[in-house]
Amino acid sequence: MKNAQTQPFAERLRTAIKRAGSPLCVGLDPDPQRIPSHLGEGIAACRSFVKRIIESTHDLVAAFKANTAFFEAYGPDGVALLEEMKGCIGENALLIVDAKRGDVAHTNEAYARVFFGRMRADAVTVQPYLGGEPLEPFLRDPARGAFVLCATSNPGAAEVQNLATERGPLYLEIARHVRTWSEHANIGLVLATTQPEAIKSVLEVAPELPLLLPGGGAQGGRTREVLALLKRKQALGLFTFSRSVIYASSGKDFAEAARRECERLKAELV
Repeated sequence: MKNAQTQPFAERLRTAIKRAGSPLCVGLDPDPQRIPSHLGEGIAACRSFVKRIIESTHDLVAAFKANTAFFEAYGPDGVALLEEMKGCIGENALLIVDAKRGDVAHTNEAYARVFFGRMRADAVTVQPYLGGEPLEPFLRDPARGAFVLCATSNPGAAEVQNLATERGPLYLEIARHVRTWSEHANIGLVLATTQPEAIKSVLEVAPELPLLLPGGGAQGGRTREVLALLKRKQALGLFTFSRSVIYASSGKDFAEAARRECERLKAELV
């Protein structure tokens, strides 16, 4: 039997979903303005908050998605906390570093060393604007994955992502290109659940790509509709919920409230 760290990324993702019994991913966005006040302030409060969320929910989720900006805002101590994250999560759930990086290849080499080396991440989010060739450092290891931004949930996304091409909107053209960017089946797409029509179109042209599906909870994503689309195509996807889980309570029961919300979401994602 293969070691978990040497399995192809798509296989590792399926294994994590099967173990959790759900395609649920919890987003870790530790906003200092929303961390429960009884934990104190600064990086100590952030560390306690994040670790208690992980401890309370790790057996219910297939992955955690750490938004690097919220950690980097704490300076070197926040980056150090990111480097501790995989040790807290363990090997059963995946760690996705939500960094949205994308540069020329030699710069991406350095990013890959940080995310897959120091942080021991299982996957990273990346930008497609420079094309597929510069993303090779993120895709070299078949056991590690990259999710490419495709159709996002922010209000201004359509300004660029819906630009017309000869074969349809730009986001659909991105999906077509991403299919050709890795021979290891370790590349996927970021598609917001607030965009079910975009997801339906992408599943027609690239049904084999794993999907990272943010936008649920506070952003009003249409989770059940998207789940039905994925089941119809037997597609692989992770549904990400951040604020609705980690800020389910602002009191001393915040970790227990996060777990209750995960239990509710797990039942919804069957």
